[in-house]
Amino acid sequence: RATGSGSWLPWLGLALLPLAVPPAVAPGGCPSACYCVATPELVQCRYERLEEPPRELPATVHNLSIAGSNLSVLQRAAFAARPLPDLRLLRLRHDNIQIIEDMALQGLPALRTLDLSHNPLLSVAAGAFAGVPLLRTLQLNQALLATPLEEQLALALRNLSLRRLELAGNALRALPAALLPAGLEELDLRNNSLQRLTAAELRILEAPGLRGLRLTLGANPLSCDCALRPFLAWLRAAAARVPDARSLRCAGSPPLHGATLLRLRPEGLACAATEGGEPGRLETASYVFFGIVLALIGIVFLMVLYLNRRGIKRWLHNLREACRDQMEGYHYRYEQDADPHRTSAIGTP
Repeated sequence: RATGSGSWLPWLGLALLPLAVPPAVAPGGCPSACYCVATPELVQCRYERLEEPPRELPATVHNLSIAGSNLSVLQRAAFAARPLPDLRLLRLRHDNIQIIEDMALQGLPALRTLDLSHNPLLSVAAGAFAGVPLLRTLQLNQALLATPLEEQLALALRNLSLRRLELAGNALRALPAALLPAGLEELDLRNNSLQRLTAAELRILEAPGLRGLRLTLGANPLSCDCALRPFLAWLRAAAARVPDARSLRCAGSPPLHGATLLRLRPEGLACAATEGGEPGRLETASYVFFGIVLALIGIVFLMVLYLNRRGIKRWLHNLREACRDQMEGYHYRYEQDADPHRTSAIGTP
């Protein structure tokens, strides 16, 4: 019986051996600092304060989300520790990413969507997105607030064929024309600081490579003055290109505050110099020009007086003498008429 009871002990030891040695990778192929949702194809690493991307990612991962970490610098080949040929979506939100170096996404040949929203970006290398030729969607919501990055991003995106670009919440005051590659289909500009789209910006949107572009403009402080007329006319003609066109409203003071843009009449949009729009600047310039003209006329008049001062002095002297002679004549006739002896002598027959 002792021999029979001891025959199963080696099998029990083999069964407990995996528990004695902690695995580097959690069950199912998930990294120890992350967890998989349903299958290893979806990996989420949330608020683990990672300082670099996890290196033990499953090779079959399709969607990877890292949020709330401290990935301050995305170094070259940051995700290439293990080949990820099937990764299509990469979300890096709230990760304090400040610098993206050249070839940072090397080793992700199938990547189609990259989300870098809510990161204080300070520097983006010209080759930051090299190695991801299939990238079609780039999300940079609230990621361009720390410093202007339009020129750097324009260089980094020059070889991509983006179809969707999200730039919501970046306090943009103008259309980022340098970031609009030909073929772009969707542009998200919600919650920025746009007061209007100027005539020059509207011409950019009508360029051959951007005529199919759809843009969302909600939650922008649109200024409803006469400078809005070109944009209002364009919006009515191309409302299908602005999905939220019916919800766009005026900002600023009454009576137009909160008014729906598509219900406004162009002739009801007044120009105000104090608003700093284009009509206000033109009106200010016209007043300045009028003042300069008056000043030049005054200078010319004073110069004419100065150059003819002797003639004017002579003319004034002659005028004074003529007036004196005239007054003396009047005075003499008055004395003659007032003399009583002359009056009585004339009256005696």
